[in-house]
Amino acid sequence: MGLSGVLHVEVEVKSPAEKFWVALGDGINLFPKAFPNDYKTIQVLAGDGNAPGSIRLITYGEGSPLVKISAERIEAVDLENKSMSYSIIGGEMLEYYKTFKGTITVIPKDGGSLLKWSGEFEKTAHEIDDPHVIKDFAVKNFKEIDEYLLKQSSA
Repeated sequence: MGLSGVLHVEVEVKSPAEKFWVALGDGINLFPKAFPNDYKTIQVLAGDGNAPGSIRLITYGEGSPLVKISAERIEAVDLENKSMSYSIIGGEMLEYYKTFKGTITVIPKDGGSLLKWSGEFEKTAHEIDDPHVIKDFAVKNFKEIDEYLLKQSSA
């Protein structure tokens, strides 16, 4: 098995794509408030937090299985196709992965959304596991965001 790879996952949610995309864009404020077990704080260190070049420092909560702090840079945002890419540029994750780039795309589907997440990575050593734990954390977050949005719309 090589040092580099890509993981993919698709998750269907009930929330409309536009609503889900807006929630992802407001993650800086929403995630620590709605999911304190997963996110303690998200600070914007550069840019507006959403535009390409923005840098965010994420302090994770007890629900994060692998790391407690990571810095990520927004690499690309496609508003029309509701897609964004980010790279991990700091924090403990770089002890395990020389590079990690994630992409999230929100696609309208039957009144809800299809979320596509991929993670491209290069491990620091052969004995490091592929980042399935990060993929699983993303899936858990997508489901939690969907539940939160559904509760908000019914409140």
